[in-house]
Amino acid sequence: MTQDLTPTLDALLSRYSVGPKHLVEPGPDDESLRLMTEAALRGPDHGELLPWRFKVVRGVARERMAALFADAARRAGKDEAGAAMDAERALKPPVTVAVVARIDLGHPQVPAHEQWVCVGGALANFLDAAHLLGYGGKMLSGAKVRDPQIAAAFCEPGETLLGWIALGTPVKKPAGPSRKPGPDVALTFWS
Repeated sequence: MTQDLTPTLDALLSRYSVGPKHLVEPGPDDESLRLMTEAALRGPDHGELLPWRFKVVRGVARERMAALFADAARRAGKDEAGAAMDAERALKPPVTVAVVARIDLGHPQVPAHEQWVCVGGALANFLDAAHLLGYGGKMLSGAKVRDPQIAAAFCEPGETLLGWIALGTPVKKPAGPSRKPGPDVALTFWS
């Protein structure tokens, strides 16, 4: 069935990742973060296991995260300029949300791959809600997620740090993806 796109679908189709260098204050407030998390909770979740957690970093906590990033850079062999650059990356977005997975590898009914799908669905819904509320955002990861001290700062035993969502008000309209194929490449019909 074909029909005109609704305003909400038009808005979803306009969402693209916005990197930290294009994000400024204000970042999402408590109510916006709650709404974004409510949207994340509407993602698929076989067995209602909630195999993910979001941990908000803002205000003075950004300084602590910046110090963690700088220390990790030094452990990785970067000089002080590189450590300062990594610290600045932690300070740039107004709000950062750590994405943590809690996958039950021995669950009798919900295999790990289904739990990972739940994490991805929650992440997508969270970013879509941020966009609909007028914020820009981007999921970031890299070598820092594998640093034991950084992971320990964000994770409980049995959890995995996946990365961080940088959030804020976009200072420019995103141009859209330049490398993503269209739906004709991503959608095929099996027979």
